[in-house]
Amino acid sequence: MRRHDDRFSRLAALKPAPRAGPLPATPAAPSTPAATHGEPLQQLLGAEIVCNRFGACLRIRGWFPVPELPVVAPHALRVVAPDAPESAACPDDWLFLDTETTGLAGGTGTYAFLVGVAWWDGPGLAVEQYLMREFTEEHALLAALAQQLERRPVLVSFNGKSFDWPLLETRFRLTRVLMPPSLRAHLDLLHPARQLWSHYAGGLASVRLIELERHVLGFENLGYDRRDDFPSALIPQAYFDYLRGGPAAPLAAIVRHNQRDLRGLAALAARIFVLAAAPETAVRDPREWFGLSRLFHRRREHRRAREFYERALAAGLPGMLERAAQHELARLAKRERDYGRARELWQQLLAACGHNAPALPLRPRETHRSADHAAAPVEAPNRASSPADPRALEAFEQLAIYYEHRARDPQQAAALTRAALQALRTGLRSGTIEPSRFRKYKARLEHRLARLEVKSRRLAVLLQS
Repeated sequence: MRRHDDRFSRLAALKPAPRAGPLPATPAAPSTPAATHGEPLQQLLGAEIVCNRFGACLRIRGWFPVPELPVVAPHALRVVAPDAPESAACPDDWLFLDTETTGLAGGTGTYAFLVGVAWWDGPGLAVEQYLMREFTEEHALLAALAQQLERRPVLVSFNGKSFDWPLLETRFRLTRVLMPPSLRAHLDLLHPARQLWSHYAGGLASVRLIELERHVLGFENLGYDRRDDFPSALIPQAYFDYLRGGPAAPLAAIVRHNQRDLRGLAALAARIFVLAAAPETAVRDPREWFGLSRLFHRRREHRRAREFYERALAAGLPGMLERAAQHELARLAKRERDYGRARELWQQLLAACGHNAPALPLRPRETHRSADHAAAPVEAPNRASSPADPRALEAFEQLAIYYEHRARDPQQAAALTRAALQALRTGLRSGTIEPSRFRKYKARLEHRLARLEVKSRRLAVLLQS
């Protein structure tokens, strides 16, 4: 019987709020379950009861001296959030958002039982969190959130476009009386953070906010750490336990977890916009130059992307990142018709991958753009590349194109194409390239080689005559 009783109590806890009827002029008195353990929770959190025409919920307020309000340059906003209007560049209108929910599945059965918001207030960050002690308080919580969004209509989140905000929009619509607030803009920092820092080999296990706090922002700069943090995976169960009469202490830890998420989110926003606006003074690590290159490249800011790739290579990158930077920079150089620099980079990439490419003096018309980028000796890579690394194969192919069309040397181009075919066969034998990709590359390279051999024979006949 005990198992059946527990099941029934769980169902009772999950029962949604009743459909709204005529609204009382003053909020009704709290129901018995909230009253029995609501006062200890309120005292434990240092919270106050906030009332509106939909009822009541708990509000927890805090203020923290860091991070400071950044200056958001319009061009930085275009890079970080290209879809946002220029009016979103005013940080005074930003509202940071983070939610704690009853699960990650989404849908009509998922509730945001704790909604945290924050905004810059003077030299620090003001934080407000709204907690519903039972599901009947959801309407009051959503109404309080709507008031905040009316004051600050630019939402800032971390993966909020995919999870937090769609969930809240659903909850607003299900009330039948509250419409989702209209936003001026929604700045989701997950995507620029991925471009900037996902390549931190050996540092970031994933681009999660806690990893960014540890390896990019630094807990010593944030004023907190996560050693006593409440595990995210246990948050829904802790809330259900509370609804069934369990202890309130875990909710205090969840509130603290949400509070730190908001502080970390604000610090991340400041870091991203400072990097995008003034990288020359803000970059702390050569890998950030590479990340900025990726971000600007993605936004089609090709001139700046090329500049940052050059800076990243000059500052020194780990082997894998060095090869990635050489590859992308060579593509950009070719796009801008700087064929000499592109050729140098393709040769450096092949050397870094363990291949040797023949050297050829630069043609006079190419030296004017490549004199500042003389090829330096390439150190041995930190990690051996696959013989059929797609970047190495592309380097072989691009060098063959260079020698055929720019240097007018079909024999050298044919030699490079044969070397690419040999690397391709080695990759197939070692299992480092899939058969489908092997066939695709092989057909393309063999077609090129056949054409180059015809050109080579014609050139030989001309030279003999």
